[in-house]
Amino acid sequence: MRLGNSISVTLFGESHGLVVGALVEGIPAGIEIDAESLAEDLSNRKPGGQLASKRKEDDECHILSGVNDGLTTGWPVLLIIANKDARASDYSFLPNHPRPGHADLPELVRSKGHSDLRGGGSNSARLTAGLVAAANLCRPIEANADWQVEAHVHSIGDVTADGIERLAVGEGELWDSIRCRDSIAAEKMITLVKQMRSESDSIGSSVELRISGLPLGFGEPWYDGIEPALAKALMAIPAARAIEFGRGLNASKMRGSEHNDTWTSTVDGPKPDGSRPDGALGGMATGGDIFVKIHFKPPSSIAQSQKTLNLESGDTEELVVAGRHDPVIAPRAVAVVEATARLVLADLSVKGGWSNE
Repeated sequence: MRLGNSISVTLFGESHGLVVGALVEGIPAGIEIDAESLAEDLSNRKPGGQLASKRKEDDECHILSGVNDGLTTGWPVLLIIANKDARASDYSFLPNHPRPGHADLPELVRSKGHSDLRGGGSNSARLTAGLVAAANLCRPIEANADWQVEAHVHSIGDVTADGIERLAVGEGELWDSIRCRDSIAAEKMITLVKQMRSESDSIGSSVELRISGLPLGFGEPWYDGIEPALAKALMAIPAARAIEFGRGLNASKMRGSEHNDTWTSTVDGPKPDGSRPDGALGGMATGGDIFVKIHFKPPSSIAQSQKTLNLESGDTEELVVAGRHDPVIAPRAVAVVEATARLVLADLSVKGGWSNE
């Protein structure tokens, strides 16, 4: 549950425990804490309105250490977010009836029967609240370094949006509901999600991430490179199933003469030319934009009757999962994807010598 090296984030808590949060180590001293920005980032993790889970948390974040007079001290920053709308009674069937598609049974075995499985426990997406709060501390690093992280819903089911680089920044009620910048696709997505909810089902989805402004040579080689570091962190987001960089799966069908990008001279220095050229080579930035697609499975908790194993009797039985759940993951994941990328890049920035001085 720990991410990063120079800047590291350790997540903690359980979905239906008292709190969730993060311990952030390595944040340089003198970073300004913007309470309004922090609240906004946490609010952006809760889109959907009537389309989303009915669990409502205010996600007020308390900073218990590492900050003095609104500035980081260089010591670990402890972030705490209370769970105020947990409803443990929805999970009375656990642990004897592990849910299909969930980590209940592997976690039960890992902990030798001692895990808190309610709502997914420590495997729950609820813990991404701490992740988003931690990433907010890194916004001044991003602003100072002039790179930018942005994401939106790329697809829900078979409805696909246009590329993020061709779309205006999202705003308004439609954006708040579905987090897709493509208004035409967004309307179709909302119709599809409503259909899934009416059928007591869920649907798969994807988020597209764009990282721009990284200077040529930014990053590290091999396992700490931009793409490997992003892939590891993004795949840890609950329900993530695949990651694509640049031209993604299509690259495996191309010739080298098609895929190779020509270096060209620009006012900002050398950059690769072409349609979505590689934004990183050898783990280091090329000066071009980095495009990433993160694919998510359908939420596993659905209101339909499903079959599961009764661990006591050994029989296969019917199970209906009650509770409050999202019918699709991508709209909520947009803020989490941005936060994850922000943390990875801030870590690489500090490792590469970034200073607040």
